[in-house]
Amino acid sequence: MGTAVGEGRAGPRYVQIADEIIQQIRAGVLKPGDMVPSESELVERYGVAGGTIRKAMVEVRASGLVETRHGKGSMVKDRPPVRHRSSDRFRRSLRQEGGKAAYLAESAQSGATAKVSVLYIGPMEAPADAAERLGVEASAQVLARRRLYFRNGTPVETASSYLPWDVVKDIPELFAENPGGGGIYARLEDHGHEFAEFVETLQARPASKAEATELALSPGAPVVHLIREARTTEGRVVEVCDTLMAADQFVFEYRIPAAD
Repeated sequence: MGTAVGEGRAGPRYVQIADEIIQQIRAGVLKPGDMVPSESELVERYGVAGGTIRKAMVEVRASGLVETRHGKGSMVKDRPPVRHRSSDRFRRSLRQEGGKAAYLAESAQSGATAKVSVLYIGPMEAPADAAERLGVEASAQVLARRRLYFRNGTPVETASSYLPWDVVKDIPELFAENPGGGGIYARLEDHGHEFAEFVETLQARPASKAEATELALSPGAPVVHLIREARTTEGRVVEVCDTLMAADQFVFEYRIPAAD
C-alpha cells in the first residue's frame, strides 16, 4: 500500500516531497535561476492532493533555497558563497596590518566581491535597547551609522551602529562614509579608546516583511539578529551594532578558551 497521502517511515508525505526537492537543488539538478515545478506538475508527478504540495512548498521555502515571486512561482536562488564570521575577526592586528574593516577583509579572503552601501550617518535619539547598552538616557543623542552589505551583488546584511555623542563629536572621520583604514574601530583606538572585548548576542528568527524586502528574501525566511557591544579597557561600551543577516549566507565560528 502506498503512502501518497499518509505517513511513511520518513514522516508525512509532504515532508518527503519537500526533502526530495531540496536535495534536487543541493545536488544541482535544479540550478540557480531554475523554476521549481508548478503545483499542478508536482501533483501529477507525486500523485498527491494540491494541499500536500502546498505544505511541501512551505518547507522548501523555509530552507532559504528558493524565492517566491507573486504570479511567477518559486525560483531557485542564486546563492553567493557563505561568508565565514569568526570570533577573531576584530583582532587589533588585523586592523593594523590589513587596514580593512572586518567585512571587507573576510570577503577578500574568500574571493568574493564586497560592497557596502551607506544608508545614513548622523545624529539621532538612541533607541531604547542601544541606550541601555551604551549607558545613556533613552532620549540621548548618539551618532548612528546604518549600512547595507552586499556580497557578489546580493544584499546579505544590514547593520546599524550607535555611538555615544561625547565619544564621537571630536572624531570627524566617524561622520564620513569611509572612516579610513581599519574602519571605525581603528579610528576610535586612534583617539584613545582601546578595546578589551566585543560581546555578541545572536538570535535566529523569521524575517519581517520589511526585513525580507530589504535583504531580497522570501517572506518569513530565517535571519540571524546579532547585537554587538564594543567594550574598552575602561569598561565602557562605545559602540552598539545592531545587525541582521540572511541566515543562509553565514557560518559562525567561535573559539572558546578552555583555560581560566
